[in-house]
Amino acid sequence: MKPSLMDYTQKELIDIIKPKFRVKQIFGWMYHQYASDFEDMKNIPKSLKEELASKFVVNPLKIINKEVSTDGTIKYLLELQDGKTMEAVWLKMKDDSFDEDGKLIHEARYTICVSTQVGCKVGCSFCLTAKGGFTRDLTAGEIIAQVVTLKKDNNHKHNRKINIVYMGMGEPLDNLDNLSQAIKIFQEEEGLAIGGKRQTVSTSGLSSKIDKLGEMDLGVHIAISLHAVDDELRSELIPMNKAHNINSIIEAVKRFPIDARKRVMFEYLVIKNKNDDIASAKKLVKLLHGIKAKVNLIYFNPYPGTDYDRPELKDMVNFQEYLVNHGLLCTIRDSKGIDISAACGQLKEKNTNLNN
Repeated sequence: MKPSLMDYTQKELIDIIKPKFRVKQIFGWMYHQYASDFEDMKNIPKSLKEELASKFVVNPLKIINKEVSTDGTIKYLLELQDGKTMEAVWLKMKDDSFDEDGKLIHEARYTICVSTQVGCKVGCSFCLTAKGGFTRDLTAGEIIAQVVTLKKDNNHKHNRKINIVYMGMGEPLDNLDNLSQAIKIFQEEEGLAIGGKRQTVSTSGLSSKIDKLGEMDLGVHIAISLHAVDDELRSELIPMNKAHNINSIIEAVKRFPIDARKRVMFEYLVIKNKNDDIASAKKLVKLLHGIKAKVNLIYFNPYPGTDYDRPELKDMVNFQEYLVNHGLLCTIRDSKGIDISAACGQLKEKNTNLNN
């Protein structure tokens, strides 16, 4: 398996590719023209292309399958060089908006849900990804290539804004070195120029790694998959809670550097008759006291074989209203792509036999 040029920052490539002005050209081909191999790079000398092709690949991914939801969400099955597969999701968050004369005011807004691992080690009881076990970490280039591949497939120009959420397959902080490298590469001004404020790292709560990410000061947002208000239930849902309990996570969040205008996102997966009652809402208000927080209530998304059920709408609304009435910003997340199993907790490595 050859390394990808997408594994490297522009500064690192200057040490690999001579003369250095070629790096800027190659960066442009990769991130502005979405070149997938060296042959696409028209103004690069043949000798340099051949030399690079003997050691590197450009885009290490290829699209094996894609499914389109009724709401416009697109789930991609992507194959890596070693034949392993993983999924990424293209989410339309807002439609184009026009004034009364039909002139475009705001372009549609999109988010890409990116995977950081093939499979996952965390083993959350409610998550389909966990059922397949853990295979390996993704490289920085494999993380980067998901965004490049999906932008290219959707004719999304390099300079159009996009948000990235590291909420796909895997625990991002379990792959912190490659994650942080990808965050830096996304921010490169001559590349995709996706700033930290447009990148959100979602973690199931590796408290020590939250501190490490904070120390890197990459300017990213953090989202905590909390899902429970006491350690007993959280340990049932997320086994690693025994090593990283709720209190350790809350303390790490309080130390995490965030923009004064922003909030820490707490993801709360609502499961019928498990954590959807007002008693849980009361505990959540107490737990988040003193943190500038936003709570995102997420419907549990069922899949075959699960023991958990989707909550009732009235219970979701009652839970939300209690939080709002007690000073917490709270939204109920619309589960996008649920009909194609692209919603939270439904991503999985698949056999590339598409009949499966």
